Amino acid sequence: MAENTSGKGPLSEEELQELVSSSDAGSRNPAGAIGTLLATVALVWSLYQVLLASPIANYVLPGDIINNSRQIHLAFAIFLAFMAYPALKSSPRHYVPIQDWVMGLLGAGIALYGFFFYEKIVDNGGLADDTDKWVALIGLILLFEGARRALGPAMAIIATIFLCYVFFGSSSWVPDVIRWKGASLQKAMSHMWITSEGVFGIALGVSTKFVFLFVLFGALLEKAGAGNYFIKMAFGALGHLRGGPAKAAVVGSAATGLISGSSIANVVTTGTFTIPLMKRVGFSSEKAGAVEVASSVNGQIMPPVMGAAAFLMVEYVGISYVEVITHAFLPAAISYIALVYIVHLEAVKNNMPTLGDRVVSMGRTIGGMAVFFVGFAALCYGVQYPVGWITSALPSSGLILSILIFVVYALLLWLAAQVPDLLPDDPNAEEVKLPVVGEIYKSGLYYLLPIIVLVYFLMIEQKSPGLSAFWASALLFVILLTQRPLKAIFRGESDMANAFGEGLMDLVQGLIDGARNMIGIGLATATAGVIVGTVTLTGVGQVMADLVEFLSGGNLILMLVMVGLLSLILGMGLPTTANYIVVSSLMAGVVVELGAQSGLIVPLIAVHLFVFYFGIMADVTPPVGLASFAAAAVSGGDAIKTGFVAFFYSLRTVALPFVFIFNTDLLLIDVTWTQGILVAISATIAILVFTAGTMGYFLTKSRIYESVLLVVVAFALFRPDYIMDRLQPPYEFVEPAGLEQALGDAAVGDELRVIVTGPDFDTGNSKDTSLVMSPEAEGTGAERLEALGIMLLEEDGVVKMEEPIFGSPYADTMQGYDFYGDQPVTISTVKVPANQMPKELVFIPALVLLGLIAFLQRGRMNKQGEPA
Repeated sequence: MAENTSGKGPLSEEELQELVSSSDAGSRNPAGAIGTLLATVALVWSLYQVLLASPIANYVLPGDIINNSRQIHLAFAIFLAFMAYPALKSSPRHYVPIQDWVMGLLGAGIALYGFFFYEKIVDNGGLADDTDKWVALIGLILLFEGARRALGPAMAIIATIFLCYVFFGSSSWVPDVIRWKGASLQKAMSHMWITSEGVFGIALGVSTKFVFLFVLFGALLEKAGAGNYFIKMAFGALGHLRGGPAKAAVVGSAATGLISGSSIANVVTTGTFTIPLMKRVGFSSEKAGAVEVASSVNGQIMPPVMGAAAFLMVEYVGISYVEVITHAFLPAAISYIALVYIVHLEAVKNNMPTLGDRVVSMGRTIGGMAVFFVGFAALCYGVQYPVGWITSALPSSGLILSILIFVVYALLLWLAAQVPDLLPDDPNAEEVKLPVVGEIYKSGLYYLLPIIVLVYFLMIEQKSPGLSAFWASALLFVILLTQRPLKAIFRGESDMANAFGEGLMDLVQGLIDGARNMIGIGLATATAGVIVGTVTLTGVGQVMADLVEFLSGGNLILMLVMVGLLSLILGMGLPTTANYIVVSSLMAGVVVELGAQSGLIVPLIAVHLFVFYFGIMADVTPPVGLASFAAAAVSGGDAIKTGFVAFFYSLRTVALPFVFIFNTDLLLIDVTWTQGILVAISATIAILVFTAGTMGYFLTKSRIYESVLLVVVAFALFRPDYIMDRLQPPYEFVEPAGLEQALGDAAVGDELRVIVTGPDFDTGNSKDTSLVMSPEAEGTGAERLEALGIMLLEEDGVVKMEEPIFGSPYADTMQGYDFYGDQPVTISTVKVPANQMPKELVFIPALVLLGLIAFLQRGRMNKQGEPA
């Protein structure tokens, strides 16, 4: 592979599939009875997970099987890891060595240890005895080895370092700043393996309950043919535009990214068709690969799956799934819009030709796509009304709805049968005939049905992600089994038995593929549990906060840069999911705490998305950017150069996290519908202007000062509050003694900023924390303070604060203070909202400046004789 990724020609189709399988599903695929056995184990795993997520799980499965689902999930993952992933590059691929059988079976058995010896563990109060601790240690070693094979060495090395810190954290060679008392083998193994604090913690639980079903949903949808349909539709809509193959690559990768949890699989699936066509219209090998990398990796930030991180955020942040994807949607959408604009600018700058002889209006194309997406969203939303009428008016509504869905499916399939099946095109053919949307759209409309069902259950019914994915997958079971036979009937063909057999094989293969794609994620979440367990056992999270604060000098921007770099460095060897778990465990609380000390109240979801965005950039960034290596393998370009170009194309993905940390409107937090629409419009313009500024091209090639001004305009559109706050301060200062009066005068919903100063409970050093006090009901200042659980005492002109009442809004925030020491905890600053003009007024001069730049560039275009 190295030879091919250094510019000596693209890989063959077989080599590309080997690349994907070795990265995502394991490169070992033995034939004969052993191959059948491994396929059967993968199939059983998928069927077990589907049954576990189904509404009948409690009636069909024994309670022990449900309660120990995490152990069973990990047992399957460990066993298949040793079967599917060879130990070394030189290890055999066509058979499984005896030592791998031993380790696979032993690892699966130890994963099930808590299931087999549940009563003994409960009787011991969750503490490991002498036998337990050695069994657990062997289990961890086997888990790390499985993770090394499936995920590369980085994950296992990082987890081992954390585990060593648990044991040897008290050693003299450990720096004082992170030293702790250390733990015995018995205590560590209890925490890591026997209880649900470590390996069997939240992350593995999310993998078991939610992630598997979504990965399976993607595998089944791909097996049904949806991936090819989405790519064809993207090429039909955009392929004829200037730089059309690159634009189609972006849109096609966005569509496949919705159903794929792997950026590498996305690169190879869409890239084998898009990259050769991009090269044909003038993109270099590196730029063609970089476009595919940037668009495929962006698929990881696009709801609803987000590389499995969406479900983890639900657990870690403590908000609903609908809220998570609502907050994540706008940054992901504008990021994709910007990427389409990037490839458009590249095409215009280099005057690239179009493919085919069809003349297509860009305006009409964009309008048509906008109508489709709005119509699809309206359909997903509008379905609730007829469904609501049926469920309220008719008995046995579930059966009736199922019949109606099947009738709609049959009608759409009848439409599909009227046109030929879509076959993958050869991008290297002498004459490229791009598809016509009007001719092919009928062939795959029924693929939208499972997505509508998924969105309906998630967004309208607000069922759990696992149950929603179950119903969507159940519909895919029906589609895979019936699409071939029904098409045969509609086309008047007689070969029904073969058609049904092929459909059954598609379903079985989709179930096997889904299970194999889950091996790495299952091991990643389990291994990351060791790191999370270390944080909870040792308290290293607080130490990290002190360390980051020391290194950044309390500067919030510098601290965010450090957190971003840490996410990037860790992500270079970790898959998206594992990287998110590790960095969010270590850093999310740090950013919130240090932000509060700097006077910035950062919502927890914003911090988690910040960490996540930087983590996925590691798939792009050399020297380990796996997606860049995959793209270079397809294009025949240089992998390192491809990675650097892709990173440049992904600058907007680097900039956006800093924007939404300081302007949470971008995450649609606490905004009305009208504000949300205004934010969406201004953010879209801002990201396009930022792209033009960084690409050095707007209407024509920009001069340096124009590029700088374009970035300034983008900043003003992204952060109008920053400029307005300098023109007109948002808060007025009040004496601390006037806090009660100010709180009494505040309207319901107003936000007062109160800075508390006092000694740290652990170190005794003085520290500051910002509190946001917002009255939720009418009342006097004293009543509102009491409702917030805050008691104040004024002595000698100093307003002292007592420890907040347990369970009150600020009890957790203030628990790091020493309220009983010699130095009191005091109110040092009180700021009340001032009458400030709407920050949106900043948009006016920003847009005027943008118009001036456009006027200058248009004048230059006319002088140069370029088309205006």
